[in-house]
Amino acid sequence: MSFKPQIKVPATYMRGGTSKGVFFDLKDLPLAAQVAGPARDALLMRVIGSPDAYAKQIDGMGGATSSTSKTVIVGPATVADHDVDYLFGQVSIDKAFVDWSGNCGNLSSAVGAFAINSGLVDASRIPLNGVALVRIWQANIKKTILAHIPISNGVVQETGDFLLDGVTFPAAEIKLEFINPSAGDADMFPTGNLIDQLDVPNVGCFPATMINAGIPTIFVNAQDLGYSGTELQPDINTDPKALAKLESIRAHGGVEMGLFSHIDDAQQRQHTPKVAFVASAQDYTSSSGSAVAAANVDLLVRAMSMGQLHHAMMGTAAVAIGTAAAIPGTLVNQAAGGSARSSVTFGHPSGTLTVGAEAAQESGQWSATKAIMSRSARVLMEGWVRVPGA
Repeated sequence: MSFKPQIKVPATYMRGGTSKGVFFDLKDLPLAAQVAGPARDALLMRVIGSPDAYAKQIDGMGGATSSTSKTVIVGPATVADHDVDYLFGQVSIDKAFVDWSGNCGNLSSAVGAFAINSGLVDASRIPLNGVALVRIWQANIKKTILAHIPISNGVVQETGDFLLDGVTFPAAEIKLEFINPSAGDADMFPTGNLIDQLDVPNVGCFPATMINAGIPTIFVNAQDLGYSGTELQPDINTDPKALAKLESIRAHGGVEMGLFSHIDDAQQRQHTPKVAFVASAQDYTSSSGSAVAAANVDLLVRAMSMGQLHHAMMGTAAVAIGTAAAIPGTLVNQAAGGSARSSVTFGHPSGTLTVGAEAAQESGQWSATKAIMSRSARVLMEGWVRVPGA
């Protein structure tokens, strides 16, 4: 019996924000995988090591968490006044599918650097020293991201003294601007309401803010679920009943938002929507053992990603938090004190994060013009990833 040898695909393994992923230049993918479809999905799943019944991704580049089971494809811009196209694929760990329904805000911070390193950005746009503005077309949700990439001696500067809670070591600061960040062409509030009463069988009926900004997100009050808002990963992820409850909220909320036609469809779209619970500011101890003082945050937020409580905060969910906080009447705004604001600092399991957002109401409809945050990114490894030829 003969077996096909492994193939080599040029790739870069990068950290972006509090996530890690395998980055590809579109032209370096095998021809069949340069277009959307089963061949591309099969390649990316095999690179990451999915589907894995053991949920460990031992035979691949994935790290068996939602933050590390990610892939990115970057290619020449297809939209005018942009430098590159960026496509994000969230690879399921134990199931055979890649979710293309949303963006990854954390890995967005690494796209600009990857694009420059790959020669995808015109050299005239890169200063010898200073900051390069990389105009990114986010192809999943068809939105613009502006990445401000520090440049030193003509190359991307990765080292620095910027600290990001959830990442142990300092690095260079990368500022991101998410332009008109409502997901896709959907209304910011798909139900037409800032707060709905979400009725979830066997869970309860409680207020929820369901918003399309950054990524479709369902916000609920922590106390309505029996939580304080200070929970860390073990408090949720070791409790099967809690995980089932939160997944049921996600499925029913997704139907209300028009993302699913039936709650069963949620199993085939694990990346979106997200579920997050909010609480007013209070003291707590982060996962690193550091004290977070109530005086230093406006509210607390805990968010679910791919069926688990996230160790920090997804970048796209941070956009949703900042946008909802800027709109009086949402649960997020109420948890933050109820006043009008253009930025918010929230506490998450790993520490704190500040995000700015601009929102406006016209003819009764809310829209977000911009969300801003700082992240960091760096190359971890580059070369080739090998995939069994079959």
